[in-house]
Amino acid sequence: MGKRILIVGGVAGGASVAARVRRIDGDAEVIMFDKGPHVSFSNCSLPYHLSGIVENSADLVLMSPEKFKKQYDIEARVNSEVVHINRDSKKIAIKNLITGEQYEESYDKLVLSPGASPILPRNIAGIDSQHVFTVRNVVDIEKLNGYIVENDIQDVAVVGGGFIGVEVAENLRLAGKNVSLIEAQNQIMAPFDFDMAQILHKEMMDNGINLILDDGVQAIADDAIELQSGRKIAAQAVVMSIGVTPETSLARDAGIEIGVTGAIKVDHNYLTNDKNIYAVGDAIEVYSQLTHKPTKLALAGPAQRQARAAADHMYGMPHNYKGVIGSSVVQVFELGAASTGLNEKTAKAADISCDFVYIIANDKVGLMPDSNPMHFKLIYEYPTGKILGAQAIGKGNVDKRIDVIAAMITMGGTLEDLKELELCYAPLFGTAKDVVNYAALVGLNLLYGRFQQVPVTKVRELVEKGAYIVDVRETGEFARGHLVNAVNIPLSELRDRFDEIPKDQPVYLHCRSSQRSYNAVMALQNAGYANVVNISGSFLGICLYEYVQDCTTGREKIVTAYNFK
Repeated sequence: MGKRILIVGGVAGGASVAARVRRIDGDAEVIMFDKGPHVSFSNCSLPYHLSGIVENSADLVLMSPEKFKKQYDIEARVNSEVVHINRDSKKIAIKNLITGEQYEESYDKLVLSPGASPILPRNIAGIDSQHVFTVRNVVDIEKLNGYIVENDIQDVAVVGGGFIGVEVAENLRLAGKNVSLIEAQNQIMAPFDFDMAQILHKEMMDNGINLILDDGVQAIADDAIELQSGRKIAAQAVVMSIGVTPETSLARDAGIEIGVTGAIKVDHNYLTNDKNIYAVGDAIEVYSQLTHKPTKLALAGPAQRQARAAADHMYGMPHNYKGVIGSSVVQVFELGAASTGLNEKTAKAADISCDFVYIIANDKVGLMPDSNPMHFKLIYEYPTGKILGAQAIGKGNVDKRIDVIAAMITMGGTLEDLKELELCYAPLFGTAKDVVNYAALVGLNLLYGRFQQVPVTKVRELVEKGAYIVDVRETGEFARGHLVNAVNIPLSELRDRFDEIPKDQPVYLHCRSSQRSYNAVMALQNAGYANVVNISGSFLGICLYEYVQDCTTGREKIVTAYNFK
């Protein structure tokens, strides 16, 4: 007779353990328990039911208990909550949530995959109101969508600007609702640095989202929410998505060790401190291969790999654990936004010496009708040039570029490796010098001190202190909008006008996207100028960085007119 393997939780991690065990061992008795009515549903697709992209909520459920049994000989018990683990007797207690019956089952191996629960701050008045929702499973999304449709709700507030919050807000807006997105921090989407997040902020606002930053929720009333600033926002429905916390109560009660992050502590084989109990998914603590510290990572891809490794270990199959880097992608209306590894702020928080490249390059050959700019930020370690992370935003294939960087990070790649990386090319798909290769070239120039740059985050300060700034775009481009104190010397005229540029003070140069201004910097350096600096991101980057902050604060603009093309 095969092993008896019990699994707590039947979504990504738990269901994947069960399926892998069955492929390895045809004789094992495998039973999954889930306290909800469904197992194996696509929780990442939940928000898309709100807009009708996923028209039928039943399609979100990928496997039924009956299908699990027929196809895989796996028993899936839904509406079944595991309430206790007796490690000594190797038994679990289960409560049938329909009948109230409680019973026990014994195990040879136990797998914990309970996931994570939405955070609901108890200090917010009205948090338990019937029109306040969370989105973690199919039942949640059906309740939210049903309430909005049945009550003809028009004003919805989404609290929290992470993945779920942004996706819920977007899909509600696509459904024609008046949507306010409220984030207590100064930006949405924490995997992105503040400068990159401004691009996403503008996209949200351009598509009719009432974006509110740096403000939290104080109270929830029947038809409005009150913010900590005192401001009131119309809302007949509220979606709370400020984050999740690992489900650890079952493990804690059983004496399973909890890690420093507050999640279940596991080793490299996903074993807990009990040799017969494994844990996978959103509830566990993982190891960052970049910071070399424990962390949490609530993503489906890592959960599936953890599940396979845990199942393999039960049968003596080796697993080479490398740790996580954290790769993700999200759609924000017309823009894709992807990231991997560390961003600038997390690298600095980990005391890693780093620098970055920010470029704006075409995602495919400019002659192609759907060619668009891609904003790409590459983080690398200084002085080794080791790649630490990247962020990409644009209408093109941002996931492809970030997947390349994720592979480079996993293999310990450097800027030199990325420069030489051979990628497929055709005009409809990319450029001969792809965005990632181009970023590596710029990074190497910076690393080896071939030129200096200043980021868009410092331009306002330069303008306000009267720095000498040269705009090397053509006169027609300059006329359509420029920095208020910039001097226009087009690149095509630069060599004839060297004498207009001072040598006794720093000179900052920009164009539209930094490519022409880089050439101008090199020309000036070759002409004997020792203190010339390229503005990374140039005018397009400056406009995107400044715009939302200008709109929300009413501060004085540093550009005569914005240019976003």
